[in-house]
Amino acid sequence: MSSRGLLGSDEPLVRRYDLALVDLDGVAYRGHDPIDGAAEGLAGARAAGMRLVFVTNNASREPEAVAEQLSGLDIPTHAGEVMTAAQAAAELLATRVPTGATVLVVGGAGLHTAVAAKGYRIVASADDGPVAVVQGFAPEVGWTQLAEAAYAVRAGAWHVASNLDLSLPTARGFAPGNGALVGAVRAATGVEPSSAGKPSPTMYRLAVDRAGATRPLVVGDRLDTDLAGARAGDIPGLHVLTGVSTARDAVLAVPGERPHYLAGDLRALLVPHPEPVRDEEWWSCRGAAARVVSGALELRGTAHDPVDLVRAACAAAWDAVDRGEVVDPSTVPELPR
Repeated sequence: MSSRGLLGSDEPLVRRYDLALVDLDGVAYRGHDPIDGAAEGLAGARAAGMRLVFVTNNASREPEAVAEQLSGLDIPTHAGEVMTAAQAAAELLATRVPTGATVLVVGGAGLHTAVAAKGYRIVASADDGPVAVVQGFAPEVGWTQLAEAAYAVRAGAWHVASNLDLSLPTARGFAPGNGALVGAVRAATGVEPSSAGKPSPTMYRLAVDRAGATRPLVVGDRLDTDLAGARAGDIPGLHVLTGVSTARDAVLAVPGERPHYLAGDLRALLVPHPEPVRDEEWWSCRGAAARVVSGALELRGTAHDPVDLVRAACAAAWDAVDRGEVVDPSTVPELPR
């Protein structure tokens, strides 16, 4: 998967790919609320034979709790279809820390369960001499736990973060994520942590191996985690415009965070995806077109699907950047989805 630009598919994505690696927050739900089209799109994907694994940077909850929430939102799910950053963090620990070693856990029930399942002795104080600190988000994490983590890391413990997301979407807006809390420990110690979560492709690879898939597709809302992880893992990525990263963000995306497909929501799994084509200096996608002239993005046409304008704009902007031009961000408007 070497393409730096958008891909096209003459057939629905559910036929081209055998596994969807689906992010949760901002894709399947937002806080406790469902996202329009999510249940419909995922039900259609299952009916077409596509397997699903929900891959989340959230390490606070156990897979069973995640599956229960999804099922309550009309997305029937079992725990084996959930891959959390807590599980990935425990796998990362196992690459350097022997079974039975002492590990300080800063996080929620999901992280405690995943670390315990790998055979580690969990402690809550740096005074217990942990050889590693593993840190994940949980609403109850506060100064006391962060201080213990800092004491242990300063004493030489290996610092492993479940993920480095600076924010997370909630029903009320964006709140501090695990990356913000990890930043407090980093600031206190000067030690850069290892990370198991996206944008590292570790979770994607674990999920693909678990499912036995050969043609996976990443589905996410964040360019800097979900789609960057897809690029890092050489897996096609679908950016749905229901969460953190906007259509404008996609147009201005750096090469390592570019999606391969764009869509308004998860119903896009059930339809073909047009590929933008170049016609002289314009890039067109059905009724929409875009070009870059002297660093300025120009748009024209009327698209049946608003995302076609985004696709054309991405193609034009990315092509210009790849040819060494600089696209002026002030010329890129907020685009519809």
